[in-house]
Amino acid sequence: MGQILCQMIREGSHGAALAGMVDAHPSGDILPTLDAFTGRADCIIDFSHHACTKALTDYAAGQKLPLVIATTGHTPEETEMIRAAAKQIPVFFAANMSLGVAALCRLAKAAARMFPEADIEIVEQHHNRKLDVPSGTALMLGHALQEVRSDAQLLVGRHENGKRTRQEIGIHSLRMGNIVGIHEVIINTGSEILTLRHEAQDRSLFADGALAAAAFLMGKAPGLYDMNHIAAD
Repeated sequence: MGQILCQMIREGSHGAALAGMVDAHPSGDILPTLDAFTGRADCIIDFSHHACTKALTDYAAGQKLPLVIATTGHTPEETEMIRAAAKQIPVFFAANMSLGVAALCRLAKAAARMFPEADIEIVEQHHNRKLDVPSGTALMLGHALQEVRSDAQLLVGRHENGKRTRQEIGIHSLRMGNIVGIHEVIINTGSEILTLRHEAQDRSLFADGALAAAAFLMGKAPGLYDMNHIAAD
């Protein structure tokens, strides 16, 4: 994703310019750490790994630079670091950088309100090299549905025999081939089925969303922002 992002910036996407690149395995003009950067920048976009959260948030807060976090799989401690940084700088933190997924969340919540007794299941599909299960986007969808159903319980996979409960929202993960990302919310009333689906066909859409997020953060007050803020802007 970092390579795709840099290529889009070089091509002039969103009017952005590349100030510097940082990678744990540097080569050429790529820097080994954020502290090695001595130039001028307006924003940081991170597509690395959630384990870098402390170094990333410490640097961004120290330099007063807006921060776009496009990684997933954060631990509760790392999420708290992000929230703490957002008290000092504007931070854009989203499990998925797609506006289409933001729309999917809104549609899923609206459908859940219309069918309060329906069974709801989430199915996500990704390539066979993805590390986190379930995807951050699937969890985002699940948490959005919990805003509508306060008693809902997220069940990741189904590992044992037993009857499905009314409160249960199941999340199921498939890992196959080179699938970029497919997320479905299936709502079943017993007499009809509503399926809401988003399919990412090219990874460049996530880089495009990250650049849109960076542009959105310019001039914003410290705080935690996500795709819903862009959709409403």
